[in-house]
Amino acid sequence: MRVDLSTSIAGINLSSYLMNASGPKCTTWEELEVIGQSNSAAIVTKSCTISFREGNPEPRYSDLPLGSIQSMGLPNLGYKAYLEMVPKLKRLGKPVVVSISGFSIEDNIEMVSAFQNSDIDLIEVNFSCPNIPGKAQVAYDFSQVESALQALTVLGDKPLGIKLAPYFDMSHFVAMAEILNKFPVKFITCVNSIGNTLIIDPETESPIIKPKGGFGGLCGDYIKPIGLANVRAFRELLSDDIQIIGVGGIKTGIDAFEYLLAGADAVQIATCFEKEGEGCFQRIEAELKHFMATKGYSKLSDAKGKLKPL
Repeated sequence: MRVDLSTSIAGINLSSYLMNASGPKCTTWEELEVIGQSNSAAIVTKSCTISFREGNPEPRYSDLPLGSIQSMGLPNLGYKAYLEMVPKLKRLGKPVVVSISGFSIEDNIEMVSAFQNSDIDLIEVNFSCPNIPGKAQVAYDFSQVESALQALTVLGDKPLGIKLAPYFDMSHFVAMAEILNKFPVKFITCVNSIGNTLIIDPETESPIIKPKGGFGGLCGDYIKPIGLANVRAFRELLSDDIQIIGVGGIKTGIDAFEYLLAGADAVQIATCFEKEGEGCFQRIEAELKHFMATKGYSKLSDAKGKLKPL
């Protein structure tokens, strides 16, 4: 049975349901070229800032049995380097998604304006970087979200999406959805890592990463139930013209299928890509096709958003 995993986000066609997430292995041209030559349906860049950043001190990443903890601190080349890279990235033959993460609304206005005047396909504004010392996550400040969206959604016609932090209380889902529904936001990406978690090594009696006293973003299997819940809650609360990209703990085709049932239009892969490399996209794609075929599903819409009540 042939299974078609093609989808689209904001009118941009994707050959598959899976793409890389902004974060691991997407900072340099060499890394982005690898993604372009893989089975990832799009090329998603590292979240960029106004200027080049080294990021936080090492060690700032550690593998865990069910994922990872990291406090990278947005190491990136600065947005002008990615702007210059756009023509080369486009020649790799798949949609290009730029992720931006300014430290102020003014930063984000400058970067969104610049990319609106490029050949980029989608702009993902990261409201949820949890690892910048002294900076609050925009995603947890609802009035700041509204001010930012007022400023950013009028800067051009290229589709704009927002990467969100994980929410844990239904009132927060409702409040955020009410704001998003007011604006021409084309998609949300949820969730980012769970910020400010702590892993302690009992042998050394120390945290296992250095920045922020060991507090970092938790990723991988640990956060899949939270990612699924966020996708599901927002799918029920957002208007139909806002699409959802699911992220969090996807390392098998069945994981991806669960996000499909919850209502995700596409998914991004971070920790599995970090650990396994670019072959993960082809493997997970094959597993998803196989699992859907066993169910008699030939296309994503056969299952998308169709979580059954227990």
